[in-house]
Amino acid sequence: MPLRIGFDMDGVLADFAGAYNDVELRLFGPAERSRPGDPEKEAEESESAEVSQGRPQRRRHDTVWQAIKATPDFWTTLQPTEPAAVKRIHEMMLRHRWEVFFITQRPATEGQTVQRQTQKWLVEQGFDLPSVIVINGSRGAAAGAMKLDFHVDDSPTNCVDVKSESGARPILVVPDKDPKTVASARHLGIGAASSITECLDILEEATKAHAQPKLFGRIAALVGWR
Repeated sequence: MPLRIGFDMDGVLADFAGAYNDVELRLFGPAERSRPGDPEKEAEESESAEVSQGRPQRRRHDTVWQAIKATPDFWTTLQPTEPAAVKRIHEMMLRHRWEVFFITQRPATEGQTVQRQTQKWLVEQGFDLPSVIVINGSRGAAAGAMKLDFHVDDSPTNCVDVKSESGARPILVVPDKDPKTVASARHLGIGAASSITECLDILEEATKAHAQPKLFGRIAALVGWR
């Protein structure tokens, strides 16, 4: 059976943080930057106006998000985290006969639907006929329903959900290779990588070894899977 692999979008393939900072710079100038946060949490949570009024950073964050949501087809404007990553996934999908799913919880913006925007972006990056799944809820439940074998994500929470609620092996992207985060992930049986390139290297080796239990066991131990 072909391997089924899920990829998160923002922070893994698309540089949402950079796009957020561009909007913030346009609105507020080169002052101290706020934290972009997670688009998935923005889709799930909203604070009351009363709470925001007492928190300048939160008001600033909300203003940036209002501008993002008012931008037609905002999700098509993001830069890739690594220029050739999506094209490489496409090549590996064809060569290894993977079934690939791009999974996201992005909030809606003006313009086309989140799914359509994400599909257009992936096509522009070199992946034809992308399967984009827009979900609202647990990443682990989605991974279980889709019967994924592997899932790549930059959110520790999502990786824990995937580990606990499905049979997929998660790979957490930790750009700065923070030792504490990597150690915590490995303790939970979650693989860790410093970039999407390293993730794809891991998946390349895992795919080759999938039919050889002993070899796959060595790769699993090296990556941190249990």
